[in-house]
Parts: sequence; structure tokens; C-alpha cells
Amino acid sequence: MNEVSRTTYRIGSLGAFADWTRRVVRDPGAAQGVGAAQGVAKRWFDSEATARGAGTGSVPVSAEAMVKLLSPGNMAVLEAIRRHRPASVRELAALTGRKEASLSRTLKRLAQVGIVAFRDGPHRTRVPAVIARRVLLEIDLTGRPGAVVVNAGG
Repeated sequence: MNEVSRTTYRIGSLGAFADWTRRVVRDPGAAQGVGAAQGVAKRWFDSEATARGAGTGSVPVSAEAMVKLLSPGNMAVLEAIRRHRPASVRELAALTGRKEASLSRTLKRLAQVGIVAFRDGPHRTRVPAVIARRVLLEIDLTGRPGAVVVNAGG
């Protein structure tokens, strides 16, 4: 069983997860964050492919960076993609009034964290689509790094 990321998820079998869960339940310090659960990701997947499909993304992002990425202006871009389904980044730039180069950088970052995806369109265009429906932020007020999870469904 490999720990893939300190804060987002872990790869392991259902049996390994069950064993870990039993250890945490038996460990009286777990509730205070000093036992078996301390520093261990709370999301488990059977494979890296499943983790990627669940929207954990290949690019780690802090909770602070995600909040900045989901600024009101970028939320308006996501809404424009959902509502108008533009056929290209150029069309989206016209819809939103943003410069195409700046918009491309924003969309690239949104794609890196699993919120947006592109499909190939006609004449080498890239068609943006919103693939995430929810972003969950976990912020630990004790100073430990927070976790960000992007969920494609629901």
C-alpha cells in the first residue's frame, strides 16, 4: 500500500482500509488526532486510475489556492461554460469579455485541478466543459495542511 499524497488520498485494497479502520477504532488517541489516524489521508481508492476518476486531480492544490482560483470572475467563466456551451476558447472569451490568452491560462489551471476538461473540436479548437459539480475544502485550524477534493458527480 503506497501513500500517494499526504493530504488527499491513499491507494489500498478494501481489506487494507478495513484493517486501518479497525486500528483507528481500537486506538484511544485517534479521536484527539494523536493516534493511528493522525496524518493519514481519509479517502482511499483501489487504484491511481480510480483516484483520478474521483477528481482528486494530479496536481496538488492548497485550500487557499483553490479559493483564489474560484474567484467571482472565474466562477462567472464556469457559469458561462455551463450555460452557453461554447464551441471554443475563443468563443468563451467573446462571451465573457476576457482576453483569450488570460482565459486560456485560467482554464488550464482549472483543468489541472479537475474542474474543467477539454475535448477536441473542429479545426484544432479546444472545447471547454465543466466536469466538476462540487469542490470540498478541508481546512485544519491547527496548522496542518488542508485538503481539497474536486467531485465530478453530485
